[in-house]
Amino acid sequence: MDIKQTWEKVLEYATMPLHGTLARKQRKGVKLQINEGRIYENATIFLDESVVWVSETVNGEVSNTYYSWEKIASVQTISNEEK
Repeated sequence: MDIKQTWEKVLEYATMPLHGTLARKQRKGVKLQINEGRIYENATIFLDESVVWVSETVNGEVSNTYYSWEKIASVQTISNEEK
């Protein structure tokens, strides 16, 4: 398994399919951080063949961030402990 497949599995865990599209929405209660950068809390993720596209709206502003699969060094998922 190559690293792209590994990152796809991690991102699929943190998201769920957005009905009728190829996009994925973050699961409720799961935060996402790529390459120890910004922490996403309510983003839409597009898993393209060559790039991961993260789109998030905060305070009426849409932010789009693009990550090359080859440049992703770490993915962190953050959620509350299940009891």
